[in-house]
Amino acid sequence: MSIARGRQPAEPAGWVSAASVSERGAEPGPERTAATVSSPHVAVVGAGISGLAAAHRLRTLLGPAARITVLDGADRVGGVLRTVSLAGLPTDVGAEAFLARRPELPALLAELGLTGEVVHPSTAGPTVRAGGRTAPLPTGTLLGIPGSGARLDGALSPAGSARAAEEPGRPLDWTSGADRGLGGLLRERFGDEVADRLVEPLLGGVYAGRVDRLGTRACVPGLGAALDAGAGSLTAAVDRLLAGTGTGAGPVFGGLRGGYQVLLDALLDAARVRPRLGLPVRALSRTAGGWRLESGSAAAPEFLDVDAVLLAVPAPALRRLLAEPAPAAAEAAGGVELASSAVVALAYRVADAAGLPDTSGALVAADEPLSVKAFTHSSRKWPHLAAGDGLVRLRASLGRAGDETTLRVPDDELVARVRADLRALTGVGAAPVAVHVQRWGGALPQYGVGHAERVAGLLGEVTALPGVEVAGALLHGVGVPACVGTARAAAERIVADLTARGWRRDGSMAT
Repeated sequence: MSIARGRQPAEPAGWVSAASVSERGAEPGPERTAATVSSPHVAVVGAGISGLAAAHRLRTLLGPAARITVLDGADRVGGVLRTVSLAGLPTDVGAEAFLARRPELPALLAELGLTGEVVHPSTAGPTVRAGGRTAPLPTGTLLGIPGSGARLDGALSPAGSARAAEEPGRPLDWTSGADRGLGGLLRERFGDEVADRLVEPLLGGVYAGRVDRLGTRACVPGLGAALDAGAGSLTAAVDRLLAGTGTGAGPVFGGLRGGYQVLLDALLDAARVRPRLGLPVRALSRTAGGWRLESGSAAAPEFLDVDAVLLAVPAPALRRLLAEPAPAAAEAAGGVELASSAVVALAYRVADAAGLPDTSGALVAADEPLSVKAFTHSSRKWPHLAAGDGLVRLRASLGRAGDETTLRVPDDELVARVRADLRALTGVGAAPVAVHVQRWGGALPQYGVGHAERVAGLLGEVTALPGVEVAGALLHGVGVPACVGTARAAAERIVADLTARGWRRDGSMAT
């Protein structure tokens, strides 16, 4: 499949609206068949995974008659998902994996007939670089927060391990229902090393964030819930959560054999849409029967009138679009900090990468004198990328919240820094045979203290707008399954609103 196969559907009549008929000065009657009235028109702003998943769900629920227009200011679909050819093999240079135990993505893949494309990581384990040495990433932790069975001596200093071991015996200052900064809570309970050497490297891969800027409730929701329920320490809370995960639920992570582009193409094809790319939406305003989108330049604006609109855009764009119809929601969106990151993907000849350890990769503590925050040994981690073509593939991640200088350097310098770090960690110093640099400016929202309340306030005002919904990584999780979940739920609310306003799929009028 390719994007070119996506197509804007023809506009046969399907759903009709009493409002649309009355605006033409006529009441519906027997002589007014479905063919004489318009179909509902829904705009989806944003062609990332959230927008495309929403468009697909709208098509499923509204049927072939509905008009669905997807708009995006970028020149391609996918948002922060991108698959490139690295030395001839499809390789993801944005998100590469999803939580396979969450139901949203497996259900969507089954719906699209893509279950057979799912792959899982090998048994190779990760390492962490901290304190000037590389050690296996401790097991028995929750995002690096140790439970009672965690062995920390490899990653922490003797003093750090001893401090962490004392945590269960310390009096806990926790207010049920409240939120606290995750970094401050960890430092208070375990000392600095758990925060700096374990939790920040892991959360840096999820949010490109700094542990001291993130909130406990939004980033580790289970931890807050366990403390609310009476866990007497963070160690005890982690033990409760790990005990509830089970061991027979299948692999934790999954990926797609052909990369996320396979999913993007399938969504476009099934949704029957051809996105209008390179067309940022600049403003949103109400009309008598729905909503007007303004796009294009200020000097030569274009307008699109629709019955409903679903916004699947980053926080700055959401703030701009909601400024007129929902100013408080716009202010809430504008308060979300963003982080930038970059991925450098490299391919090496097998002989040149002989020093690469047989691990899935290495996380790097923020205080290490290295530019990268992680290496993924892609050909070790993902068996389908061990293609037998004489090449080894890996990727480096760079960029943390508040650090924009690293990402401003030219591509050649960025690659040189990655190669220097790889040499320092593994001894691999040969030149790669293929390189791809991918920059993600402002791509990841930061879930700070009070994020859940901020989102609740935003959605509360949007709910009062008929025919407007919001989806995406800003809301309830930055992972692909969470984005798909918000998208499908938003699409279902759009359909419920259209139904309440008198639209019917069979073209008849509600009475």
